[in-house]
Order: sequence, then C-alpha cells, then structure tokens
Amino acid sequence: MRTIFPKNAVMIPKNATRVFKGIIYDVYHWEQERFDGSTATFEALKRPDTVNVLAVKNGKIVVIRDEQPSRPPKLTLPGGRHDVATETELDCAKRELHEETGMRFKNWKLVSVKQEHTKIDYFYYLFLATDFEGQDEPHVDQGGEIITVMEMTLDELKQKADAQRDGYLPYEFLRGVQSIDDLLALPEIH
Repeated sequence: MRTIFPKNAVMIPKNATRVFKGIIYDVYHWEQERFDGSTATFEALKRPDTVNVLAVKNGKIVVIRDEQPSRPPKLTLPGGRHDVATETELDCAKRELHEETGMRFKNWKLVSVKQEHTKIDYFYYLFLATDFEGQDEPHVDQGGEIITVMEMTLDELKQKADAQRDGYLPYEFLRGVQSIDDLLALPEIH
C-alpha cells in the first residue's frame, strides 16, 4: 500500500484500462483529450515499487552481492519489490532487509523517493536504517538467487557505485553524501 508519493508524481489515471498483465509490468491505455479538443489513446506501464535500504552497522554500510541466473553478479543494497498489498513502504523495507541479510535495526527513516520515468507508474524508495539490534538467519529465495552479505565503508561503496553505474547502487544519491555523519544527518521525507 503506497503511503508516500514523490513530488510531481505522474500516475495512471483511474479511467485507464489494463490491456496487458505481465509478470512484473502491466500496460494501461486510456483516452485523453488533447489541447486542440481531439482525443488520443495514451499508454503507460505499471509495476510494483522498489525499496532499498542503506543499513549502517558499525560505521559501515551493508551491501549484498546478488547473483541471479539471468545476469552476472551485482553489488546492490538490500531491498526488493513492494509487492505485498498490505505493507507500507517501511514494512516492505524491513522485510526485505531481514529476508536478505537477517539483520534487524531500531531506527528507520525514508531519505529518498523518486519516480524515474513519467511513463512508468513506479516509485523507488530509499531508507536509512541505523542502530543495529540483532541478527537472524537470512531467508533468501532458494534456487532463484545467491546473496552474499558484506559491509563497506562509505568511500568503498561510492567507488563501487561510480564504477558500476548500472542502477543497482544509488550512484547519484551517494554523490551528495561525504561522510557517514552526513548520511545519518539526512532529513526524513514525509
């Protein structure tokens, strides 16, 4: 359940009709009046939102090496699809972090939410988790992915994000953060 929307979010109109249901992406069409009074069919994609977590433990950031059969291993932040209808974005972030790393944190705040493409009804949420509480066994998708948990300094993470630049690490976001103290001081988005 979406509870937080980015500024200037472009959403699929309520009168739109789903014309294709995919595994991740659905396609919607709707008639829309244009400035000259004529109408045209418009189209957009919809997919589940994504959450990622910058989890700070012992002054380092928790990162995962994610291997899936369809692509080479990638470094990424813990997270995943917000595809449980009854969960808030924060609930999803906590669940995904726990599933992938087994870690639990006391303090959470949303530090970024954005819509990268106006033709896709999809938001990306980035949370900051601090005050490590404990560790359980991870519960990863057996057979579907191999996850290796690691911890990196902020500088190491920024170097990896700069070298990788493929969307799996928040390169643009990290460029503006100079230290762990800067990261911890980021304001919460409401």
